[in-house]
Formats: sequence, structure tokens, C-alpha cells
Amino acid sequence: MQTVRTVTFPDRDLLARVQPLPAGIEASVWDLRSEPEGVSLDAIDAVILPYIDASAVLGSLSRATNLKFVQTQSTGFDGVPEAAGRSAGVASASGVHAAATAELAIGLIIAKLRGIDQAVRDQQTGEWKPQRRSSLADRRVLLVGVGGIGHEIAKRLEPFEVEITRVGSTSREDSAGHVHASSELAALAGTHDVLVAVTPLNEHTHRLVDATVLAALPDGALVVNVGRGPVVDTAALTAEVLSGRLHCALDVVDPEPLPADHPLWSAPNALITPHIGGNASAFEPRIVKLLASQLKALAGGERPANLVQAGPF
Repeated sequence: MQTVRTVTFPDRDLLARVQPLPAGIEASVWDLRSEPEGVSLDAIDAVILPYIDASAVLGSLSRATNLKFVQTQSTGFDGVPEAAGRSAGVASASGVHAAATAELAIGLIIAKLRGIDQAVRDQQTGEWKPQRRSSLADRRVLLVGVGGIGHEIAKRLEPFEVEITRVGSTSREDSAGHVHASSELAALAGTHDVLVAVTPLNEHTHRLVDATVLAALPDGALVVNVGRGPVVDTAALTAEVLSGRLHCALDVVDPEPLPADHPLWSAPNALITPHIGGNASAFEPRIVKLLASQLKALAGGERPANLVQAGPF
């Protein structure tokens, strides 16, 4: 296993919070937009990516010619292995965002089903419009994604007296019961009131929730996406939402950010949050704990956690 000694942090604040560093680890600051501070590019062994807009600076990784390891601060890692190169290990922040993202998923479902978004709009004009809305209780929820965040969403849904159907990449059994294959998604959609997408983005999940799946959902169904924007076909979803047939609650979109003139912004059936799923108070202590553990592993010549590309590990 290759030795990792010089690690860059995206900002001074994060570096300060991970102190003290394990013996043998030297740190510098590199935001991947300017030059690294106090270290040459060819001396950098490992890079911790920024949390916000990391995709915009991935091209800079190729400048670190001896790169051995890249750590994301997000659960998603799309584009990172390609930017890092096959010889570098890549680790995600799996687990760090699970609780916060699951909280938001539940909040979006309840807000949209119970019309809280419309109540906020009515409040601005002083209008009192009581009406009967759908409860979360007794809804049939199709959960697309059974990883760490999917598990936390399912755990939080259970007390609400819902019926949960889980969908993963393949059909299988696990400790929580049966997982349907993604190939069954369109067939399952017709019997569910809420579809929640929380699957990672890859070649198999790109537009997994497509026009066929959306058309199969019953009238009035709610589509929630807290995973990655391109997992849902935006054009097909927009058509369904603008027609009034479906509702949506989206924390991630495609493209992202959603253009200011996009019709979803003004659609009464749409609720949109600006990709804040994991960006909550739970994030900071959990990412610091993960980074400290990863640095300890690297200093000791051990395999870091959450590897999505092994590289030299």
C-alpha cells in the first residue's frame, strides 16, 4: 500500500477543526482554484475536496501528478474517479449526510402532501383556505435507493404508518426484507402514491425515473428527489407537473441550479429546495470525525473507509 504523507484541505477552517493531525501527516490548503499553499503540486499525495461546488474544480486534480487519494465531503462521487485517475483511491463521505438528508426527505413529503407550501404562499396574501389534503399515513411509498440514506429514510417513514416498497440495483433479500430490482420500477410505480429517489448517479441510474415510470404513477402522485438530479428525467417530470397530474418535491435538479426561467419554479405542484439535504448542523461534526478517521488510517498505512475506487489501497 502506498504511503500518504501530504494532504490538502479545501480551506483553513476545516484544517483547523481536524487538528491535531496524526504523526506523519503534513497538511496544506488548496481550494483547487488557485495554487496550493506552501507545497508543490507534485508533492501532494491526497486531496480533500470542497463540499460546495466540488464538481466545478475537479479538473484541477490532474495537476497533482502524484495523487494517491481523494476524499469527497459528499455522499455522491459522480465524476471524481474519472478526474482523479485510475491510480488514485477515491472515498466518499457515506454516512455523514444520511440523517440530515433523510430528515429533509420526510419534511418534503409532509410539506407537499399536507399543502404547507401552498399555505406559505397564502400567508403572503393573508388568505385562509382550509381544505382536506393527503396524509402521509396509509400512503404507499416507493423508495428508490437502499444505501445508507435510503435506510435512514425508510427507518423514519415507518412510524408514519406507510407501506414501503424498496428498489435497488438488483432483486435481493436483506435484513429489512425484499429489495426489488430497478428493472421493476415502471411496473411498481402504478400502485404507489409517493416515489422517493435517493440513489447515487451512475450509468445505470441516469434518468432511471424516466417518462415511462412517471406515466405509470397514479394521478396525484408525488415525486421526491433527494439523491442526484439526473436520476429523474427533468423534461418528462416538468411535463407531468405542469399538466397538474403529478406533484414534485425536489432538493436536487437537472440542470443544477435550475435556471431562473424554468417553469418548475412557478408551478404550484412543485416544491424546490436548493440542494440542502446534507447541509445541516449535523454535517460539520460528522465530516470532521470522518476525516480524522481517514487521516489516521492513511498515516498508519491502513485502508481508508468508504472507498469507491481502490487505487493503491
